[in-house]
Amino acid sequence: MKKLLIVDDAAFMRLSIKSMLQKSQIEVVGEAANGAIAVEMYKELRPDIVTMDITMPEMTGIEALKEIRAFDPQALVIMISSMGQESKVKEAIVNGAKTFIVKPFTEEFLLQTLSKALGI
Repeated sequence: MKKLLIVDDAAFMRLSIKSMLQKSQIEVVGEAANGAIAVEMYKELRPDIVTMDITMPEMTGIEALKEIRAFDPQALVIMISSMGQESKVKEAIVNGAKTFIVKPFTEEFLLQTLSKALGI
């Protein structure tokens, strides 16, 4: 089973992603409410993939992406953004994000995107 770290400052979004993955081959091994916590959890848990919100307090998703990729250049990070954040999405891709998902999204789209990134 592949391991996933969910990073989003909104508890309802973390819960929503977690519930969408219940019937998949992906196990949620951790949840972080900001980028700073995400970097520490990534180093500790070494997940196969990360879903990362862009806009968060303390440390943004892009800052966390940069730190995670500096620690592990092979890290798979999928950014999750709201509509209207195109410039931030481009910045994330330039800094090593695998792809991005725009909110709101369906369970089917989330699972397809994660499966494609993980090669499962």
